[in-house]
Amino acid sequence: MEIRPLALEGAWEIVPQVHADERGAFLEYFRPDLLAEVTGRHFDVAQSSLSSSAPGVVRGIHFADVPPGQAKYVTCVRGAVFDVVVDIRTGSPTYGRWQAVRLDDTGRSALLIEEGLGHAFCALTDDALMLYLCSETYAPQREHVVQALDDELGIPWPVDTPVQSPRDAAAPLLADALAKGLLPSYEMARKHSA
Repeated sequence: MEIRPLALEGAWEIVPQVHADERGAFLEYFRPDLLAEVTGRHFDVAQSSLSSSAPGVVRGIHFADVPPGQAKYVTCVRGAVFDVVVDIRTGSPTYGRWQAVRLDDTGRSALLIEEGLGHAFCALTDDALMLYLCSETYAPQREHVVQALDDELGIPWPVDTPVQSPRDAAAPLLADALAKGLLPSYEMARKHSA
């Protein structure tokens, strides 16, 4: 298992070693001991969730209030997605930047996304199945969303007509979320994840 930092502080790509032969394949999907060794943080799983998406569905940019926030370990167990981590932490040196990684059922990579970072993805295949391990349980009163199609962010979603949920489609632009005081601070997010 290789754990690679992304360009955004607090996010890593986890590339497993897949052992494949004529019978199929085997891999270690989640190793909290190795994550702690490389990232310096212990990841306790409080909730596990699945989402299934049709091609062209864009989910996010989702995030939670910090504290407590919600760190996520995500992978695509069926199909493929264009997965995006967005730095929405006010005061961060990479505020407003994003990084995309393809997650699919071939390479089997995963992402670890710390509290305070935003997460979104676009389904590239039919019935793309995402698995989430979360450090906190879902709490609607602490959950927020920023508009994934915000021109200021400039994420090049790989679909002509993105499909969003009503909630995601009505989400504020990044600048509006900042003005409303919805975004987590870099200082608080880093302190909490430490």
